Amino acid sequence: MTLSDSVRTDFFDADYRAALATLSDGSVHRKFDPYLDIDWDAPDFALEPNDPRWILAPEYDPLGATEWYRGLPLERQIEIGRWRIANVIKVGAAFESVLIRGMMQYLMKLPNGSPEFRYCLHEMTEECNHIQMFQELVNRIGVDVPGMRPLFRMLSPFIGVAGGYAHVILFIGVLGGEEPIDHYQKALIRHGGNVPPAVLRTMEIHIAEEARHISFAGDFLTAHISRMGTAGRAVCSVAFPVAMRWLAGEIMAPPKSFARRFDIPDEVMREAFWDAPHSRRILSGYFGDMRSLAHDLGLMNPIARQLWSRLHIDGPPSRYRSEPDRRTA
Repeated sequence: MTLSDSVRTDFFDADYRAALATLSDGSVHRKFDPYLDIDWDAPDFALEPNDPRWILAPEYDPLGATEWYRGLPLERQIEIGRWRIANVIKVGAAFESVLIRGMMQYLMKLPNGSPEFRYCLHEMTEECNHIQMFQELVNRIGVDVPGMRPLFRMLSPFIGVAGGYAHVILFIGVLGGEEPIDHYQKALIRHGGNVPPAVLRTMEIHIAEEARHISFAGDFLTAHISRMGTAGRAVCSVAFPVAMRWLAGEIMAPPKSFARRFDIPDEVMREAFWDAPHSRRILSGYFGDMRSLAHDLGLMNPIARQLWSRLHIDGPPSRYRSEPDRRTA
């Protein structure tokens, strides 16, 4: 089987079909609406520009870990943190739009009776809600952030369409984008969730629903890659670490306009994204679950291991889903 001919459904086993049914049922009975489940106008959800909870914590944010940032006046730390958090949220919304484009391209090729069709539509509905939720939050934060870096923004429509035809690579990319955001949000909550309540609530909703999306992507890759030939698996073994590293950079590192706006020295940006040992531990920590998945899928061959290492995203695989990376503690 090649990277593009696995739309046939006759090879799906009972376990995969059962997993899809469970995920679809969860999307029906355990779902959120950004305008029903968030009381945007509640007094506690007001987003104040001078709230000290905008300050970036070194435990989960690589810029917040730099001495340069920690040495700034409190007001400047707040201003930079507010902009950065808003931009990460805006980037998350943009990434969801790429995912939706790719999934729509993929599912419209599926034959009648495909067990993946229904769940993919459920997931896209949830992703549309996430985009609404993220954009509403950015609007209320009141910072005019650009989101994605210019090149990725320009390429994103084509990436989504291409992903619909190389759908195994698409779902590797889905995990490459979702994992850094998911781990960033979970690390923030583990360290006390010290952000404005409206931001925290959107993160809680996103984490809850992304658990289904990440589970589906892993099950999808297991079902499809297990039927591939040697050449297809070799391509996937290389694509896996490349996609993880590329998308982590696109999603978690801010655009150059950020450094210009706040006069951040080049050496500080390099230290934070991702030259310093601490920032590289944060980067590697995003992908413990993905290293475990790549191992389970048989994609950790010698060439792939070298790539994981050279891209600075190697490390121990997770022992269980969302295991905290204690190296960054």
